[in-house]
Amino acid sequence: MKNVGKPTILHCHFPTFYNCSLHTLFTEFYRTWVNTVKKNDVREATFINYMRTITVIDTLFEGIKLKHLDDIVMQKKLDYYAETHSKKTTRELVLKIRGSLKYAYARGLITNDFGSLLKSKGQEQAKKNIALSITEFKKLRQYCINHQEDEFNVLVLLALETGARRGELLGIRKEDIFDSGIYIRRSISPTNNDTQLKTKHSKRDISINKDVYDALITLAKSKSEYIFDWNSFRQSQQLQKLLKQLEITKTTFHGLRDTHASFLFSKDISIDYISRRLGHNSILTTQNYYLELMPEKKHQQDADALSLLNDLS
Repeated sequence: MKNVGKPTILHCHFPTFYNCSLHTLFTEFYRTWVNTVKKNDVREATFINYMRTITVIDTLFEGIKLKHLDDIVMQKKLDYYAETHSKKTTRELVLKIRGSLKYAYARGLITNDFGSLLKSKGQEQAKKNIALSITEFKKLRQYCINHQEDEFNVLVLLALETGARRGELLGIRKEDIFDSGIYIRRSISPTNNDTQLKTKHSKRDISINKDVYDALITLAKSKSEYIFDWNSFRQSQQLQKLLKQLEITKTTFHGLRDTHASFLFSKDISIDYISRRLGHNSILTTQNYYLELMPEKKHQQDADALSLLNDLS
């Protein structure tokens, strides 16, 4: 199996923070911050994302010195960027800028940390990660069980069964299978060779049913290391083809993760358990995820709470 292609990271010449002052260009400061502070602070895949934002910062803030920066100046630039980018992309840029401003303030390079005042605007995009209905969930699951001769169907089956991320599933090796589940120990990325998991909580053991276990064991017999071929990372296209064939709502691999979570939420499985199963960083993440996936549950909880309070009257 070929290694994932690793993009070249350009290490540009940049000043040290000792040379920075209020007269330093924000573009120079940001580049220095990324290459010195973030480089050894985040995993490789995340660092590559930081590197990519440098060109955006260079374009938006060309010629602007630290002493001329405030929330109004920066917000205007961000609003301009948001006109042609999604809200999610803009939010990710704002988060990185906030981190750099916080560091600049701590070093005395700016007199006010105004990062918290910056707003993330942008274009609302149609949701792609759609959770399937229980009927569609069952239909897709049964099809995959009945057609295990296609390796991709086993991958989809395992995604539905575990709620694991695509990269985590592609990272499963033969030794990661145990009697009643799988170990999640690494994640495969299409953009770099970093196999680290997203967070420390992503390292977990996930239980699976016997029919899924049997399908996995059968497939593993023909493998030497990784269970699934990475297949040039064409899983998204393959999934769309399969869903269209079965006349099932169009979604993504992350949508299969949402489907798994929605099903567990609908059966009133504890949020603590779901959080650990999904590998979330905190229960708060799972609670927000829950409210986003199942807004009708919040309305039901509101009604139940008011009913209980009404009984006190």
